[in-house]
Amino acid sequence: MKLAYRDRVHFRAATALVAALSLTAAVPASAVADHSLDRYYRQSPAWKSCVRNAQDTPGKQLAALGARCAAVTVPLDYTRPGGRTISVAVAVVPATDTAHRIGALVVNEGGPGDPAIDYLTDRHAALKKVAARYDLVGIDPRFVGRNAPLDCRWPTSTYMRAAGVDRTDFVRMTAFQRGLAAKCRRNAGALLPYASSRNAARDMDVVRGVLGRRRVSYLGISYGTYLGEVYTAMFPGRTDRVVFDGVHEPHHLAPWAEYGTEQANENALRHWATWAATQNATYGLGSTADAVLATVDRIQASAVRRPLAVGTYKLDRHAVPLLMYGVLGEDVRPTDRDIAVMVRTLKRAAESGRAEPDPGLAALLPSLFTGQDSAYGSTQTAYLCADTPGPRDPEVFWRAIERSRAHHPLFGPLFNDITPCAFWTPPAERPTVVDNDVPALLVNATGDPRVLYSEARAMHTNWPSSRLITVRNSYRHAVYGLTYANACVNDAVNAYLGSGRLPSADLTCSGAR
Repeated sequence: MKLAYRDRVHFRAATALVAALSLTAAVPASAVADHSLDRYYRQSPAWKSCVRNAQDTPGKQLAALGARCAAVTVPLDYTRPGGRTISVAVAVVPATDTAHRIGALVVNEGGPGDPAIDYLTDRHAALKKVAARYDLVGIDPRFVGRNAPLDCRWPTSTYMRAAGVDRTDFVRMTAFQRGLAAKCRRNAGALLPYASSRNAARDMDVVRGVLGRRRVSYLGISYGTYLGEVYTAMFPGRTDRVVFDGVHEPHHLAPWAEYGTEQANENALRHWATWAATQNATYGLGSTADAVLATVDRIQASAVRRPLAVGTYKLDRHAVPLLMYGVLGEDVRPTDRDIAVMVRTLKRAAESGRAEPDPGLAALLPSLFTGQDSAYGSTQTAYLCADTPGPRDPEVFWRAIERSRAHHPLFGPLFNDITPCAFWTPPAERPTVVDNDVPALLVNATGDPRVLYSEARAMHTNWPSSRLITVRNSYRHAVYGLTYANACVNDAVNAYLGSGRLPSADLTCSGAR
């Protein structure tokens, strides 16, 4: 789940892309596992400009790279290929070094629920010289991004809330989650059974067929690593070069999304607090890490007594831990400053009874407390409930909360709280069993607060053909790319994508700043 602040070139003739995509008719029959799906694999979608309107900055950036976009038709329900269809948005930035073209590189940004197309320009830049040798492909998973949404009409962008301090609070949160699930059944019930990683993987394979590729390379970020694992298990032999950044180990996803990350988030919070203490003259949060963390504790204690008034919003005991969690995982100085500004605002609200929101909170709070991003939260939850439905008995959650609270009073009630999945429509399929071995390059920071480093190590053990890049002294979730700019990681990933040769041994990079 991504709540953190996030900063989210030459035009080439469309004929270059048309040439790159003209292999559609050459898809061998062996590449289509189910002949009832032939019409989907062999379709010829209409490729056009990626610019949707005058305000579409990502589309304009893609157009400057010569990208073209299309809507690929897929079945809503793959068990009924003759039934209702939906479309999946696809963008392709064509290779410019056609004499040395490697193939197609598909990117998934994670979430689940994050679009790929709007971030494709950044990925293209991160690839540097090797970008010229790939047709870079962004697929917005079904119901995400440029696709028709799955919208439960929620009053929030995320179901995540802390359980509170006692049984009464938990009962309140149980009713809240039950209500979210009921809204989904009422407003999006016809789509819920078909929002899953298994169907996203099937859609990805249809796109592979449409692009005329026997195999595709793949870059998966965060949840995108799980989607890649599912794809390799469902469609063995159809990947070439594989990179996973922020690595999920499939067995560790259950029983609910962030279970077990309490200590990692506390470590990341302390890491930030250590920096904030050196900036006490600017932010006034405390002159030591312990003092800064004590400020956070006082903010939460104040919210327990009475919700903090920040602008027109009331931030209660259920919301403050979510805000502290939501801004972790970037581990760059601009975000450190954003967190300090946010905590200073919350401190003012706790001490004086009211504060005006800072720019970060002004951007974040409408998403958390209005229906502004309801479709994002609805779709993310639908995927999570299909992939890791978890327990359905509220008492299981209550016991987990009570066990965790004693050791992790801030994050324990958040990461163990009940979710809408307890009241969800049962998934149409069981989660995928990932029991294969695929040569892949795995990347993870030791202090990652979203996906534990232990998961990357477990996945490395499960896939002995893989290599692992360990980023030490880093509290970053997903390391490869422009924002974190770790040259050690970026160079190793790009070298592998360019040569197809994994490092001869596991690598260690420093994340120290």
